[in-house]
Order: sequence, then C-alpha cells, then structure tokens
Amino acid sequence: MVKVKAAIIGPGNIGMDLMFKLIDSDYIELDTVVGIVPESNGLKLAREKGYNATHEGIEAILGNKDIKMVFDATGARPHMKHAPLLEKDDKIAVDLTPAAIGPYVVPAVNVGKQINEKNVNMVTCGGQATVPIVAAINEVADVKYAEIVATISSRSAGPGTRQNIDEFTQTTAKALEDVGGAEQGKAIIVLNPAEPPIIMRDTVYVRVANPDEKVIMEAVEKMVAKVQQYVPGYRLKVPPIFEGDKVTVMLEVVGAGHYLPKYAGNLDIMTSAAKAVGDKIAQKLLEKPEAREVI
Repeated sequence: MVKVKAAIIGPGNIGMDLMFKLIDSDYIELDTVVGIVPESNGLKLAREKGYNATHEGIEAILGNKDIKMVFDATGARPHMKHAPLLEKDDKIAVDLTPAAIGPYVVPAVNVGKQINEKNVNMVTCGGQATVPIVAAINEVADVKYAEIVATISSRSAGPGTRQNIDEFTQTTAKALEDVGGAEQGKAIIVLNPAEPPIIMRDTVYVRVANPDEKVIMEAVEKMVAKVQQYVPGYRLKVPPIFEGDKVTVMLEVVGAGHYLPKYAGNLDIMTSAAKAVGDKIAQKLLEKPEAREVI
C-alpha cells in the first residue's frame, strides 16, 4: 500500500511515543528520525526499529523530496527555526510544540477546516484534553468564560515541557477561545510530584449563557466519545456539575503504554492527536493523483 513518507524531528519522549504510534498508521510511513545528539537513546531506538536516524539536525532531511510530512516534537523555540525551512522545502509540518505558527488543530473539533494548511499546530496536551469539552458546551450553551487546570505527573514532564510552561498557558488559553469558542480563556498547569505518579487529570470550568443541563450533558458525552476514537484512554471522570450558570467537568487521560508509562496521558493525547491529524492530511494527499506520482 502506498503511504506518505514522514520524518520526526526530536527523539525525546514525545517523538518516540509518536514513532510507536505511526507503526500502525494506514497512511503514513515513518522514514527518518532526526536529532542533534549522536548518542541519544531515541536515535538508537529508532535504528533498532529499522528507521533512518540522524544526529545532523533538520538539514539532514531538507532536500529529501520523498519526505512529504514532518512531525516536529522539539520545542517552541526550535520550531520557530524549523518552520520556515520546512515550508521552503515544501514539507507539511505537524507541530507538536507550543510555537503556534500555524493554526491550532484539535482533531475532534476542527481537523477538517485546517487539512490544507502547510503548518498545523497541535496546541498543548491540556488543550487537546479540554478544548473539545469547551467546544461541545459552547455549541449548545454559549461559553462566556472557560478556565482549565491540567494536572500532570512531574515524572511525565521532560525538559521540553518545563522550558515551555509560559507557552503552554498562553497557547492553551488562546485555543480555548479560537477553537473552543469561549469569549475568554485561561489555562493553568500543575506538575504533581506524587509517588506513585498520578495520571493526567483536567478540570474544565465554564460560565455559560444557556445552562440547560440535559443538553449540555448530552453534548459533553457525545464529544468524549468522539475523542475516544483516537485517544482510547480519554475518560469523563466526573460528569458535568451545574451551579447556576457555571459548569464544571473533570476528565482524565490514561496513556496507551506504547512507549511511555500509562500515567503519561498528557504525552499520549498529544501523540495520538498528532497521528490522527497526520493520517487525515496523508489520506487527503493520497487521494490526489499528482501526490501518488511523487510519494
């Protein structure tokens, strides 16, 4: 079966978890994993799995016309440098950093609208978990204000996550507005040091114009089922709680355990969403006769 060839930049935890998920893709063939540290465990693992692996950075794949799609799993600052280079090389970028150069994509909400973009941004782990709920409630109740608290295990927060805390809060808050539809958004992240590690938990608070409990409950349950199609560990921990015009929803995300521990649901939801978006883009590319000739 013809597939779209792809590369991953960043052989860290997110990059490696994504590598394992792409093994099962019907539309994407992972070709190369890109890093900058020769002795990194990620590059070693990529080679063991039979993929090309290079420590020569993004320059190693620029000019390779076989690679049509690149997943950037580095950080916000590196992606700022990578994005123009990938665009000039006519590669589609799926950005897993909070750089937010391209439009935000949350598969359950708006993947169809952004499928033709050359650079799409996967928001943040907290955004992937909570924006669908805000969007679902906004659809039926008009969300005036949305605030989310994403709590993750400290163990699951690598150097990239810790260096991008400010970008996390800014990007997630903006996604609550731009994709979720809230008039005003706010995001908070908590790194919990508890042992044994906790799984990812998210609390969504919204203030709505139309607090119809039955309609909101149905919209939330329908959206949870939609996200579960690509993130099986996504769960409604506490059904919507109503207090006047305020609605509270609690979620949890259990990882699939492909590469990382199951408590790292925050990373799992990012890589699962990126695979879902990549599959949609690749599927569209494969439908074009001209794409088949060059892939």
